[in-house]
Amino acid sequence: MKTKTMLNRVLLMRSVICLLLCSPAALAACLDAVVLVHGNTAAPSSWNNTYNLLLTKGYTAAQIQRPAWGSSSCAACNDHNGSEETPVRTAIQNALASSCTGKIDVIGHSMGATLAAQQITKLGIQSQVDAFVGVAGAFRGLLSCGVYPFNVLTSTCGSAGLSVGNPFLDGLYGVRFGSRVYSIKSNIDQVVCSSGSCLVYGVHSSSIWGQNATYTYALGHFGLQTDTAATQYELIK
Repeated sequence: MKTKTMLNRVLLMRSVICLLLCSPAALAACLDAVVLVHGNTAAPSSWNNTYNLLLTKGYTAAQIQRPAWGSSSCAACNDHNGSEETPVRTAIQNALASSCTGKIDVIGHSMGATLAAQQITKLGIQSQVDAFVGVAGAFRGLLSCGVYPFNVLTSTCGSAGLSVGNPFLDGLYGVRFGSRVYSIKSNIDQVVCSSGSCLVYGVHSSSIWGQNATYTYALGHFGLQTDTAATQYELIK
């Protein structure tokens, strides 16, 4: 009887251990947590192609943060100041707190790229960002917004927006946002190049100073986000 009882206990213990070790959480690969920051008036679902690809590469949903920020109906109302900042900052902090590597990767599209860069800088966590990828960002401003402070009529083009040479962008200039920095851009981007030129003082506005590499595609502003998921993954892995 004692032998049988002992055997049952051993079998029960093995079952418990198996449940613990074979659970999805235990089997999840130790990968950098990822933060995906959408663009102006977009939604977290705009990252579905990237999100779904990451899931096939061993990431779990818990390892991917997709904050929703800003007004979804008023593009001219959004900038890089106040309520737009909070969801992105929180997502970055949550990703860092939960990352098993102690590092995160950040990918931002359009205005989400500059917003993510701002929060990384404000938090002072550049050394904890393994890879930063700016997709169709306007790091040097939008010519369609004008040159600050002239003819700046909306929040999106204001001092904390995307007008060329404004205080916000000048404050970002020269800052490194991670150990590895990449940009994904296009010469037919309907937003960044809407004025007829993608260049600000001779440099493509989606290029990031000190970047490790840049990738140019014949895609529109939104196609750069949805149709380069494979490149995005290769850059952060």
